[in-house]
Amino acid sequence: MEQLCNISVIKEVLARHQFQFSKALGQNFLINPSVCPRIAEDGVRDPKFGAIEIGTGIGVLTNELAKRAKKVVAVEIDGRLLPILAETLSEYDNVEIVNEDIMKVDLPALLKEKFDGMEVCVCANLPYYITSPIIMTLLEQRLPIRSITVMVQKEAAARLCAQVGTRDCGAVTFAVRYYSEPKQLFPVSRGSFMPAPNVDSAVIRLEVKPETCHDVKDERFLFRVVKAGFSQRRKTLVNPVSTVLGLNKAVVSGVLEELGVKKTVRAEEMKFEEWISFANRLAEECGHGK
Repeated sequence: MEQLCNISVIKEVLARHQFQFSKALGQNFLINPSVCPRIAEDGVRDPKFGAIEIGTGIGVLTNELAKRAKKVVAVEIDGRLLPILAETLSEYDNVEIVNEDIMKVDLPALLKEKFDGMEVCVCANLPYYITSPIIMTLLEQRLPIRSITVMVQKEAAARLCAQVGTRDCGAVTFAVRYYSEPKQLFPVSRGSFMPAPNVDSAVIRLEVKPETCHDVKDERFLFRVVKAGFSQRRKTLVNPVSTVLGLNKAVVSGVLEELGVKKTVRAEEMKFEEWISFANRLAEECGHGK
């Protein structure tokens, strides 16, 4: 369906279906005609790719994905949008809508059933309130996907794509770097949406690593250490790590000193490889192993 970014067309379609925006679902539909084609181009880099979309709106991005991908599976939680999508996507036979909550979907099973043997990418305009949980769900399950190209809040984009060891870094930054290679692509102003949110957005792409290839003794423990470190980011690393994990401060300080890291270091100052070495040594001290 053409002109899906035209405000008059959107209002007419929504009014005809008596649709009201849901704040609880973080619904802000794109009306900037230049954004979705760019997301689709950056995400679907081969016409043989399959694409998973998370949240469809009225199908603006879905249309662009359908033009470029071999198959599109869109996971949409709001059943009220189904009759609208049946209308706006009627010209495509390579699109399937799954009326489910992405956080509850059996993603490995969905990928096998819908895309068996196909290279897959993820593209989406993510609701701000659940951005990090969705991204981490996609990464932590080690799904057979090539990339994740998503629009997120501008501040979230800076955090997700920050270098580990800088002020913008957090626990989620480390996790994203562990599983992928992140990159900010382009900004999107708040005026690109209806209704307009109170913040600007940005599109990012995460190139998923086929293997993490890190010499980690205990992956679960590593993430516990990182999360603990950032739980009180204003304090020196020794304090939250020892408190949250129940470790002796002298042991934690000793490990940092052994690694050549100053004992007054804060979580945001730790480099990527330093975190891994730190967690590995703590794991040895605590009797953890692979």
